[in-house]
Amino acid sequence: MADTLEIWTITENPSDHPGKFVARKHVVKAGESMATEEHFVRDTLDGARAAIPRRLFRIPRSRGDDPVIVESWL
Repeated sequence: MADTLEIWTITENPSDHPGKFVARKHVVKAGESMATEEHFVRDTLDGARAAIPRRLFRIPRSRGDDPVIVESWL
């Protein structure tokens, strides 16, 4: 999977888990981003951050991101 980029996105209050923080894994391959089944549901932002693999780096949300996005990790 060397040609695949792993991105984790933390969301707050997404429609599938209201009132929770969700860390969800996406993969980018051949220029296409796909959500995976791998995700963690937590009560707090710190809890969601603790679920992110330690080797990744935090990227703050951009103004144009969906409002539920808190941050991404590459």
